[in-house]
This record gives sequence, C-alpha cells and structure tokens, in this order.
Amino acid sequence: MRRIDAGVEVFSRDLGGIRMQELSAEFGQTRALVGSIEGRDLRRGFTLTLFLLVGLVWLASLAPLMFIAHRFSRPVQQLTDGLTDFAAGEWDRRLETGQDDEVGRAIGAFNHMAEQLRQNRDRLVYLAQISSWQSLARKTAHELKNSLTPIRLTVEEMVARQGPADRAFMTEAAGIVVSEIDTLERRVRAFSEFSREPPVVPEILDVNALVTERLSLLGPAHPDTTYTLDVDERGPRAHAGADLVKGILTNLLENAAEAAGPGGRVQTVTRVREDQVEIEVHDSGPGVSQEASRTLFEPTITFKKHGMGLGLSIARKNALISGGDLTLVDGALGGAGFRVVLPAADEVDA
Repeated sequence: MRRIDAGVEVFSRDLGGIRMQELSAEFGQTRALVGSIEGRDLRRGFTLTLFLLVGLVWLASLAPLMFIAHRFSRPVQQLTDGLTDFAAGEWDRRLETGQDDEVGRAIGAFNHMAEQLRQNRDRLVYLAQISSWQSLARKTAHELKNSLTPIRLTVEEMVARQGPADRAFMTEAAGIVVSEIDTLERRVRAFSEFSREPPVVPEILDVNALVTERLSLLGPAHPDTTYTLDVDERGPRAHAGADLVKGILTNLLENAAEAAGPGGRVQTVTRVREDQVEIEVHDSGPGVSQEASRTLFEPTITFKKHGMGLGLSIARKNALISGGDLTLVDGALGGAGFRVVLPAADEVDA
C-alpha cells in the first residue's frame, strides 16, 4: 500500500499476521547462526594453517637432524666395519677421514693402531724367520768346525814332511787349501755371530755423539769418501743397547762407503720423530734394484763379492731386539738409503 504522509511516501504491506517482534527475533537468530558458521570456518582455517606450519617446521628441522645423524653415523659405521675387517685379518685396512672432531680423532687412532699392529706383525714374522735361520746357522757352524781343524792340521803336517823336490808344489797347494779353510772359518764366524743372541743392556744413548764416534773410527779406512753429518740440534737420545747400535751403524757405514766407492759421498742424518729416534745413512752408489730390495734382509743373500749375506740380517735383527727396526728408504744421494728406528729415551722414561 502506498500513501503520502506529510509529504513522505510511505509503503506498507500486510505481513499476514506476522508480528514485527517475531520477525526481529528470527532475523537475530539468523545473524547469530551466520556468525557462528563464520567463526567455525575461521577456527577451522586457523587450525589447518597451524597444523601446516607445524608440519613445515618439523620437516625443516628434520632435514638438518638427518644430515647430522648421517654425518656422525657414517664414520661410526665405517669405524665398526674397519674394526671388523681388521679383526678378520685384513691388516692393510685403513679408513679415510676429513673431520677434526671426536669421530675423526677416533678414526685417526684406528689407522695409527692398525699401522702399529701391522709393523709389529711384520717384525714378529721376520724374527720368527731369523730364529729358524739361527738354528740352521748353529748346526752349520758346528759341522764346519768339526771338519776345519783336522784339515788344517793334516795339511800342515803334509807340508812339513815332504821332500825338497815336491816342497814348492806342496807349499802352493797347501796355501790354496789353507786359503779356502780361512774362507770357511770366516763363514763359520759369521754364522756363529748370526746365531748367537747378543746381550741386550738398554741404556740412554746420545745418538749424535754415537754417530760422530762411528764416523771418526771408520772414516780413515775410506779416505777417498766424503762423509757428511746432518744432526738434529735437539740432541736425540735413544733407549737401546750401545753395542747393538754400534754394530748396526758400523755395518751401514761400511756398506755405504763400499757402495759409494772412491770419490763417493756418504751422508748420515739424525732426527727425532714423535716417540722415536731415526738415523739414516745414504750413499751415492748405484743403489738397490727393486728385485734386490725384496730379499735384502734375508740371510745368505748378498750382492757383494766377498759378502757373507748376513750383515744386514744381523743389523736388522739387532734393531728389532732394541725395540726398533731397520728399513730401506729412498736414497738422498742417488744411491741406497737405510733408516734405523730406535725408541726415544724421553718416551721410555715417561
């Protein structure tokens, strides 16, 4: 219905008995229902967003955790595998590490332990081989001694009883026989020395002074050889038997001078490395071939004209008995090089 009331158009309609209060109440309930739905949707969206953020944060934190776990677990697994393989007999097994932390230091300690055990095993194997050769040497020396004395006495008696006519021939023949007997006696002495266990009386040795003494004694025997000495200024001290070390140095210096020859050079170096004292002897000779190096320390193996093949074997045996070793190294003068390793006195005292 349309009507004009005081200049204002008023429109009205019959609501069919519906009262205004009821309509307002219904409208209020509708607004409340819509507000409730909107609030629920807002809470649901907020909850989903929160769960999504939590998931993203969890995934973001899981990645570095997995990286850190892998970084630590992989070296530990390597260390475990290395110990297992080493215990199974793979003595050359080593592990690589570039980490400077507890795990890296553990792997470094494993590699050091493995190398020490391998060296000790090689030394024990060598000493076991030497022991068998010593037994053979003792038997050989005993048998040769039983024959040498009567041969010499018989030859001397033959020379004394021959007449003037045959004396020149017999003298020459006897000289040859006696010379051969002298050679056999030298071999017997060498085998006897090789088979004899030298007494080990460890003491604190001034390595520089000991090397200087050996050079002063052996130098005049090779006046055409130039000797140089490069000593460690810290004054290395070794804990070993003096007689054994002197014998080792004598053998090495004599071999070096013979290899260098007239006009050659021999260099001796001393140094301290961690808990060991090292003495190196180098010569300017022809060096040692790869084939010869494989049997260099074996008894009865010699590459010298008048050698017995026992000098280096005895020298290495004495070094091992002293708690060290004797090895072949690259020559600094173009020839052969040998390194004697002895336990440091400071480490032993500690």
